[in-house]
Amino acid sequence: MAPPPGDLSLLLTRAERLMARRVRTVLDELGHSPDAWRVLSTLSDGAGHTMTELADRAFLPPATLTKLVDHLVDDNLVYRRIDPIDRRRIRAYLTARGRATHDRIDSAVRAAWSDLGTSDDALLAALLTRLVDALSGAAHLRV
Repeated sequence: MAPPPGDLSLLLTRAERLMARRVRTVLDELGHSPDAWRVLSTLSDGAGHTMTELADRAFLPPATLTKLVDHLVDDNLVYRRIDPIDRRRIRAYLTARGRATHDRIDSAVRAAWSDLGTSDDALLAALLTRLVDALSGAAHLRV
């Protein structure tokens, strides 16, 4: 029997907060913020992303994202280029130093999760993706 939606919401919130606390501990030790980590993680696919895409994926307002990306550029972790297709847009990419930083943080975060012993990572990822997709398309949740 599935838990009532309210219980599921509480369970997801608790899991997210506990996970965020664990990740924040790792990031604090490495001198990076969760926001910076989300940006570096998004850029780690090598595709380059527009500022709009980064704002959506990092859950940041555009002005805050711009300031964060400015700092990442200053730290030589990220660089910007004009989009070759739409020259009005800017795409951000990881530098070689940014890639090394991402890989180091990623390893540390994975190590912090290793004691969770979840052999069902693929199943959990698939279920959460389905949930996110369903909620993203739920018109009745829009305010």
